[in-house]
Amino acid sequence: MDDKTQPKLVNRRDNRKSTFRMGRTIGEKREKLETANERAAARKKDKQKKATRIALTVIGFLILIIILIILAIVLISNNKVDDAEVQGVVAENYQPTIEIIDEDNANGQITSRMKSYIGQAEKDFKDLNYIPVKAVIPSAAIREVDFYLEGKPGFIKMVVDRETAVSVEDADRMIRYLEGTGVGEYEYIDVRIEGKAYWK
Repeated sequence: MDDKTQPKLVNRRDNRKSTFRMGRTIGEKREKLETANERAAARKKDKQKKATRIALTVIGFLILIIILIILAIVLISNNKVDDAEVQGVVAENYQPTIEIIDEDNANGQITSRMKSYIGQAEKDFKDLNYIPVKAVIPSAAIREVDFYLEGKPGFIKMVVDRETAVSVEDADRMIRYLEGTGVGEYEYIDVRIEGKAYWK
């Protein structure tokens, strides 16, 4: 056997270093093994993070809902104020000076809202140079008030759900129309429905 085929002898110390450093079949530095406690702690931490995210999301939605509810309340209250102005809820409390007859209530107890409505209508008629004589709340009528004007043959049917100024203007137009067409007698003029007027 010649020298070329003979394995080269290596110093035992060098051989040991070479095996550990180059082979790495057995790691020099083993990875640290996770203990059961550490895994449980990690899972607990993940659950806490997840719970925190869910809680923050829910709180965010609640805040958004509260803001939307507040905005809705503000809009509704603004609309109510606008509707009140449009429908003639009287801002000033006008006290009527004319006679008021409630056919269903013999003792004469009239609600403050009805009095205020009649007082406002009385003022609006006077502004158009009519002289109201009396107001009658007819029996079994729903929110209706009949106004009698001096010198006019019939009465004016009005309803408290409409603004007094609008109803009085409609009545004025109808009176002038009837007088212009030569109608001298009529039982009543009905201006309870917006945009329409009737006479009989």
